[in-house]
Amino acid sequence: MIVEMKKGASKEQVDHVIERAKSLGFDVQLNLGTEKIVVAILGTDTGRASTDVFAVLPGVETVTRIMKPYKLVSREFKSQDTTVNVGGIKIGGHQVVVMAGPCAVESEEQLMEAARSVKEAGALILRGGAFKPRTSPFAFQGLGLPGLRMLAKVKAETGMAIITEVVDPKDVEMVAQYSDILQVGTRNMQNFALLKEIGRSQHPALLKRGFSATVAEWLTAADYLLAEGNQKVILCERGIRTFETSARFSLDISSIPVIKDASHLPVVVDPSHAAGHHKLVPSLAKAAIAAGADGLIIEVHPNPEEALVDGLQSLTPIAFARLMTELKTLARAVGRYI
Repeated sequence: MIVEMKKGASKEQVDHVIERAKSLGFDVQLNLGTEKIVVAILGTDTGRASTDVFAVLPGVETVTRIMKPYKLVSREFKSQDTTVNVGGIKIGGHQVVVMAGPCAVESEEQLMEAARSVKEAGALILRGGAFKPRTSPFAFQGLGLPGLRMLAKVKAETGMAIITEVVDPKDVEMVAQYSDILQVGTRNMQNFALLKEIGRSQHPALLKRGFSATVAEWLTAADYLLAEGNQKVILCERGIRTFETSARFSLDISSIPVIKDASHLPVVVDPSHAAGHHKLVPSLAKAAIAAGADGLIIEVHPNPEEALVDGLQSLTPIAFARLMTELKTLARAVGRYI
């Protein structure tokens, strides 16, 4: 349940609510707003305590029982939009932030060429996978630590922030040393050990939607990150598996306004994985911005024909630059900018 304190409630009154909750065996999370403090009462059986238990306490304005499976990501817990600051880049504000680069780090030359081209076109964050969880154990799995070192070197030369995937809880600390945003891929959306470790790291994280997950399951997975104290969480819609086979996945555009209504977290869209083919990427990217996405993560490769991973869905630098010009116009039309 959510306990909303009165405007100007004292620290003693807030502490009293916290102490009462803990005495009943619950955990608590605080949202320190600009005007009010909200206390989330968390536990597997909040039904054993009525709302009156907290409503009667001094300084409490309202108590609301949340019936949804997700709590900390909900609008009830925090009504204001969350903005994730990544080295001065604000994701969730008026700017639509574009992240771009190759699906996988293949070589320093490939990564540097990609970084320079996407930066020139207007991308602010460089994507590149050093660890690649693949369906087949025989497919390219990424360069690992050497790939992370390449990302760090390119960041040092270009000044771009880095987003890369982490797949194993034991690697979180290592990957965080090289990456500005930790990406959780679709296959790991419900890898709860990984989510808890990333939550404890307090490092900015991007949580991709599982390709067979409902919006509620996706948001509940995000709660794992926030429950460990990490408030720097970005959601990423990347398409879901349906009966339709004309694209790699079905991009759920409706999830963007649904998320905006249900959650305070920013949401970005990956049109590349949804499309599965480079010719579909521009249309899906435009649709995402029109629907209110806070950013895009797009695959760009200097030579898609030679890509070790996902060459078919990767844009060339020329195609990406052309798309960015179109996206800037579209962003202005909906009151935002790139």
